[in-house]
Amino acid sequence: MKKTLVIIPTYNEIENIESIIHEIFKIKLDLNILVVDDNSPDGTGDVVYNLIYRYSEKLFLKKRKQKEGLGAAYVEGFLWAINHNYDFIFEMDADFSHNPSELLPMLELLNSNVDVVVGSRYIKGFRVVNWPLTRILISYLSSLYVRLITLMPIKDPTAGFVGYKREVLINLNLKQIKFVGYAFQIEMKYKSWLKGFIIKEHPIVFLNRKLGKSKMDKSIIWEAFKGVLFLRLNKKMFLKKNEKA
Repeated sequence: MKKTLVIIPTYNEIENIESIIHEIFKIKLDLNILVVDDNSPDGTGDVVYNLIYRYSEKLFLKKRKQKEGLGAAYVEGFLWAINHNYDFIFEMDADFSHNPSELLPMLELLNSNVDVVVGSRYIKGFRVVNWPLTRILISYLSSLYVRLITLMPIKDPTAGFVGYKREVLINLNLKQIKFVGYAFQIEMKYKSWLKGFIIKEHPIVFLNRKLGKSKMDKSIIWEAFKGVLFLRLNKKMFLKKNEKA
């Protein structure tokens, strides 16, 4: 039987983490959860630790020493998943912006010929709720910018609700992933696309967080802007590495 893991990175998500874990386990799917906590000072990791007894052998916690960015947390989680022989690995936010019920159709796609499934906000219109107009414009224009520069045919390249087959993560050389913010999400999809993996976007409704504080700031946006140019300028280098693989 194939094994599925949902990775949730956290930093100060004490208002959301217990509820999102309960909601994911309510879904009629045989899956496990790994919370990668960046030593949250609000006690998020302690909440998860106390829930491990309730969800024995289904819920796991990896505590990091300090906050090092979303990308670094995911890479550590991906490596953990590979070492524990998971076949399908999802990344998902803790703040309910990603509806756990979408895991079922996304997992069905991974069970087909799809290698990477992206929970997309920008197919079938703008599927976001409770976002201010300025954030919608920034997000949409950023996605358009990524597509124009990289030529990658993905309408929501910064999406953070993504499922990967194990083979994809093994082939990406995770220790060489460069970026940590939104650029991390772009880099993962871009390198998957360059390697010829099949990527499918699945429409989701993105709900703006109600509890907790967003981690987005100007430095993350700036990293994404520069990161796209770096990825495009180094395309030939990535392709050469693919040939050697």
